[in-house]
Amino acid sequence: MLFTPCNMTPGYVNFFKTGRLDRLHDLLRSRLKECTLCPRACRVNRLEGSLGVCRLSRTLRISHALPHFGEEPPLSGTNGAGTVFFSSCNLRCVYCQNYQISHDMAGKEVTVDELSRMMLGLQEQSCHNIEAVTPTPQVVPLIEALGRACERGLNLPLVYNCGGYDLPDIVTMLDGVVDIYLPDFKYGDGNASLRYAGVKDYHRYAVRAIGEMVRQAGDVLEMEGPVARRGVIIRHLVLPGDIRNSINVLRLIRDHISLSVPISIMAQYSPVRPVADHPSLGRTITATEYEKVIDRALDMGFRNIFVQEVSDGSRLVPDFDREEPFQWT
Repeated sequence: MLFTPCNMTPGYVNFFKTGRLDRLHDLLRSRLKECTLCPRACRVNRLEGSLGVCRLSRTLRISHALPHFGEEPPLSGTNGAGTVFFSSCNLRCVYCQNYQISHDMAGKEVTVDELSRMMLGLQEQSCHNIEAVTPTPQVVPLIEALGRACERGLNLPLVYNCGGYDLPDIVTMLDGVVDIYLPDFKYGDGNASLRYAGVKDYHRYAVRAIGEMVRQAGDVLEMEGPVARRGVIIRHLVLPGDIRNSINVLRLIRDHISLSVPISIMAQYSPVRPVADHPSLGRTITATEYEKVIDRALDMGFRNIFVQEVSDGSRLVPDFDREEPFQWT
């Protein structure tokens, strides 16, 4: 894995000091009047309470905020990633490993000030970063909360952990604010994304949005000791019975983004309740399936790869009905 040493101030702190964070918030908020924060382009007025696919108005909904030790090592480090799980998602993946918050909307409404205090609390627990999980539909209050937390001394790198179904122009607006991008690249063609998530254009948006993330943050992780301070890690979850989808994703990354960017090829798929009886998604992946994907990644020229052991996957699936949703914490 390629790393370079780094010692820098988080980007959003510089934006806050120069007043650009407030201006960014106002620009993003204006997109809520006819919501175009993501490729869904529902064009509902979320400021007046209308709901689109994400089922969010202008309120802020959070499930958990906690130190997370199950992310990639440069993010979890020794003290954990400071992870904030936002409720809802702009994708509707039928097998979502976080379905309780993405589909069932587990969590509670909080104020922007409460979110800022959550982030400061994670800093006080010595977490290495602030990791916003599925922030795309709630990027507006996230930016506002970052500003309020900066006033009180927040100084951790911001990790933007998204599903990859993002608008490139919104990602461009975040240039200089996000330190580490952690996008999924889920689907390699329109048939796969239509089958699993009900959209046919996922791969086209993912290529452009993730390409913009790499343009901003580079394709080599910049490190401070054992933890990342800047860069991109692209995640891909291998699905049972569909290594073709994984290979198509790898080809898109190779051909349109970078062979040097770190990729995390995940073996942790586990059938959650909504797909427990699904004919193909109702089982975990096999070691053979996973090894074939890894072998193809190496054959294509990827060298910066995070890998996992293949197990039943169930211990890695969070239960957001619990105060501590991860079994290893």
